[in-house]
Amino acid sequence: QVQLVQSGGGLVQAGGSLRLSCAASGRTFGSYTMGWFRQAPGKEREFVAAISWSGTRSYADSVRGRFTSSRDNAKNTEYLQMNSLKPEDTAVYYCAAGVVSTTQHTQQGKYNYWGQGTQVTVSS
Repeated sequence: QVQLVQSGGGLVQAGGSLRLSCAASGRTFGSYTMGWFRQAPGKEREFVAAISWSGTRSYADSVRGRFTSSRDNAKNTEYLQMNSLKPEDTAVYYCAAGVVSTTQHTQQGKYNYWGQGTQVTVSS
């Protein structure tokens, strides 16, 4: 069993930056793909970014070049650095973990464990 605890998020002006963290329990963190998803009001949850155990990264087109996913296996923690934020990035962000191949990074159904979610609000 893996538990994911998120931190970070909050309110920021357009063009600003935020960093989200996701701390995982369990000794198998290093073997999991870690992902980020978000859900805006009235919309379905969508893929944002993912990083595999080997460091292979995937990004949604809408965030590529602005967001960076990273992980520190020694600390069992995943990060999402968000720069040049836009109002359309406003959403509840969720981290996720699972044994997920690179070609399946965007498929939320492949992730077994989820964080509690954290609100990110970008004002214009």
